[in-house]
Amino acid sequence: MPTHTGRDVNTTTALDDRPALRHLPADFLWGVATSSYQIEGAVGEDGRTPSIWDTFCRVPGAVVDQENGDVACDHYHRMTDDVAMIAAMGVNTYRFSIAWPRVQPHGRGPANRKGLDFYKRLVDELLGRGVDPWITLYHWDLPQELEDAGGWPHRDTAHRFADYAGLVHDALGDRVRNWTTLNEPWCSAYLGYAEGMHAPGRRDPAAAAAATHHLLLGHGLAAQRLRDRATQPLKVGITLNLSDHLAASDAPADLDALRRADGIANRLYLDPLLRGGYPQDVVEDLRRSGIELPVRDGDLEQIAQPVDVLGVNYYSYNTYASDSSADEGGGYGTGIRTVDRGAERTAMGWEVLPEGLTRLLVRLHREYPGTPLVITENGAAYDDRVADDGGVHDAERVAYFRSHIVAVDEAVARGADVRGYFAWSLMDNFEWAEGYRRRFGLVHVDYATQRRTLKDSALWYSRLVSSFSGSR
Repeated sequence: MPTHTGRDVNTTTALDDRPALRHLPADFLWGVATSSYQIEGAVGEDGRTPSIWDTFCRVPGAVVDQENGDVACDHYHRMTDDVAMIAAMGVNTYRFSIAWPRVQPHGRGPANRKGLDFYKRLVDELLGRGVDPWITLYHWDLPQELEDAGGWPHRDTAHRFADYAGLVHDALGDRVRNWTTLNEPWCSAYLGYAEGMHAPGRRDPAAAAAATHHLLLGHGLAAQRLRDRATQPLKVGITLNLSDHLAASDAPADLDALRRADGIANRLYLDPLLRGGYPQDVVEDLRRSGIELPVRDGDLEQIAQPVDVLGVNYYSYNTYASDSSADEGGGYGTGIRTVDRGAERTAMGWEVLPEGLTRLLVRLHREYPGTPLVITENGAAYDDRVADDGGVHDAERVAYFRSHIVAVDEAVARGADVRGYFAWSLMDNFEWAEGYRRRFGLVHVDYATQRRTLKDSALWYSRLVSSFSGSR
């Protein structure tokens, strides 16, 4: 079975430019991250049933070149070697997600023993190599049967999610301390149900609003379920994709565009989680578009369960201007356009602004005090190639990581309580609607052979982690 190449993580390279990190705490977490559908493959094995992404990938035109996650990185069969690769990089934590349709194939009912056994082996393998497992319960792969029953716009899905969380905890709760309920509910709700860019591919802004509320309700129910079942101390959190938003000018119309964009992308999730209620201005913006959030008595209290850690996924920033001709999803950005500021861009077309991460983290510290933060995803896609010498010399990614880790250090210097950083991603993988053409990995994957090659960024990151640990 092909594994990763033997490039030594201690090999000297010309890219060995490690920053002096003077403000991060001594017990800072260093990790890498993945998600189940993007790497596992084995979509029809050991009792796993289709997820919404299995279905969406079969829709003509939904995914670049009609690619899918059927095989992906074949992690399901190569897990042991992949964990060895993670451990060799020297990180102390690995963030991964559980595939709901692998563990509970129908989205309800008993657990699938074979599915759970895979994650038991993964957790044991990580712990045996000194790597702490950090579980994400939901990274977008909803069982198709639950989507057929209404999906996240249907209130019952939140309760099914809590049941599923309990099943996973029953199997792994004795060994896993860190639990994330949801990854990026904005993407699940908006891209999946309003824009149709992600699974399940629906275009219904009212359904997206309902999905938003029920995702957050599912978080609250699952957090309570995890704590009720806990037999040892655990930390429960949620991960949001947050952005540093800017206005194109000081004109009142542009400032209002910024308010609305920030409201629908950031505050619509942060406020109910950390302040106990939806931001009233966003509620009114939605209402003017004929959209109501389906809040029932007791929901907001359930959503506002204590958050032990807030996961922050940061990749880029956006600059907004008012545009009466623009319509970006009815209530989800109507009358707003983004402005190109001419900054450097990644292969995804995302502008690079590391100081935006500093501003975001300081803002979270100021506006939502007392909430520990962890960077659960940060990274960049570039057009990587294996060079004639067998290496992957991704200098742009090294520069990206370096500048953003320095930005985290600066945020801590300004008072932000940031306790860890996870690089996205461990390895190249299925990049959702972009298929396999976008590479985010620290590790290059040859999809034809499944050969893994440590990129220069992996070597750089490994040495950074090692030098940080060694200096404390």
